[in-house]
Amino acid sequence: MTVEISDAAAAAAFRRLVTHLQHRHDAENIDLMGLAGFCRNCLADWVMEATNEGGNEAMTKEQAREAIHGMPSSEWKRKYQTEATPQKLQRMKESIAKNASAS
Repeated sequence: MTVEISDAAAAAAFRRLVTHLQHRHDAENIDLMGLAGFCRNCLADWVMEATNEGGNEAMTKEQAREAIHGMPSSEWKRKYQTEATPQKLQRMKESIAKNASAS
């Protein structure tokens, strides 16, 4: 059963999630992908898609990623992204496969 959440509560929770992710640079995107099947970039893509569907708030991919990362994504990568290990890549691949059953 899905419980309805008001738009105001969902927006507040979303803003809190973004603030949390901007604070927790140690939680790398590849780790988030491996655990949850989504990361900051996915969240930014969802924001971009949602704003572009609305028609009057269209965002580019880079604008959306900057909104989520709190800085240009190229800067975030340079500061916080480390080399992906084969183990992390495999875990991410397995996690993403689980997304297919959730869609």
